[in-house]
Amino acid sequence: MRWLQTTIGHVCLPTGQRDPSDSAEGTFRYVDIAGIDRESKTISRADTISCSDAPSRARKIIRRGDILVSTVRPNLNAVAQVPDDLDEAIASTGFAVLRANLDMVNSRYLFYWAQHEDFVNFLITNATGAHYPAVSDAAVRRASLPLPTLSEQRRIVEILDEAARLRKLRSEADAKAGRILPALFLKMFGDPATNPKGWPTMPLRSTASKYSDGPFGSNLKSEHYVSSGIRVVRLQNIGVGVFLDSDKAYISAEHFASLAKHECRPGDVLIATLGDPNLRACIQPKSLPIALNKADCVQLRVADNVAAPEYVCSLLNMPSTLSLAQSLVLGQTRTRISMGRLGELVVPVPPIDLQHRFASKSRVLTRLHQNSGTSTLAIEGIYKSVLHQAFSGHLTAKWRGAHLKGLIVELEQQARLLNLPPPSAERLAAEA
Repeated sequence: MRWLQTTIGHVCLPTGQRDPSDSAEGTFRYVDIAGIDRESKTISRADTISCSDAPSRARKIIRRGDILVSTVRPNLNAVAQVPDDLDEAIASTGFAVLRANLDMVNSRYLFYWAQHEDFVNFLITNATGAHYPAVSDAAVRRASLPLPTLSEQRRIVEILDEAARLRKLRSEADAKAGRILPALFLKMFGDPATNPKGWPTMPLRSTASKYSDGPFGSNLKSEHYVSSGIRVVRLQNIGVGVFLDSDKAYISAEHFASLAKHECRPGDVLIATLGDPNLRACIQPKSLPIALNKADCVQLRVADNVAAPEYVCSLLNMPSTLSLAQSLVLGQTRTRISMGRLGELVVPVPPIDLQHRFASKSRVLTRLHQNSGTSTLAIEGIYKSVLHQAFSGHLTAKWRGAHLKGLIVELEQQARLLNLPPPSAERLAAEA
């Protein structure tokens, strides 16, 4: 039985706007795009703001159950569903607010469709602006929507909610595991910002036998990339304490020969000085025997008698170190820390034997984290597969077959609500 096809605007109710500054007194809850957690698809922050200080973009009235879709940089898919405690809050005009007509569409079904690649790609295609791509509310409402009956929508939502629950549990477990190493660091060495144990200090570059940025300008451009060869370490490969191996780039061995002074080896600390966060570090894994670091990716090879790579890596990833480094940040729109300024950062350097004891424990935790990461990738892959199948009709095919008679009646009612021609009995029988 083929689903009806409609548009998002056809199944959504009108929404309103107001200017909070029209009220001389009082406060309101405000949701802007920065308050959306793109990973969990939830509203992670909603500020309480005085009406007199209302931002100019604070205009859209939201109700519980509404779907917020960011219309700026739609490729990032910043979407969320409004929880009960934000009923009647105000959202930024940077959102399209989708209020489901519950006679036609389940709000959770609409929420999951807003994460589907077909919807995201439609918004990307309809966005304008090279440096700040954005899509209009009208374009969002023009986006197509595959629409099964409400009964089938509810079944799809049940399955996707369970998949999302498992994904959330995995994420929470990862977050808990990620707090263990920083806690161990604090226990053994204290806060690097205050150095309560009085360790000797020195500039970061003094902990290194080699301290180098990647090649700049015409020495290494995207045109130099080939399908295989010597691996190039880029910003997107440097996570907080983990080497991110999914996005790969290579240069030829011949081109690498001219840049060999930038060679990176296993055990080198790789430091990103641009992006989010501005300062983050990982260790080059043994699985990558040789590599080349790109600009804004600093290589630090420790002096063996001074520092352990695991210590330096964890030190740089501590939140208090990031706070210390804020004074080193340059730039307005693309903030970065220069290699030279980073090298001047004064850091505590505990005894090398204590660092080695920390390194041994860190390696055990890292192996556990890597195993956990494999599970996370598997669950993420399953979630995306389930999401894709949900809107192709495959996920509920057997359920649909078992409830066909009632669904045919419901489909005819749905078509009338949408002012669409009802499917013929012959077609429904043929597609059953």
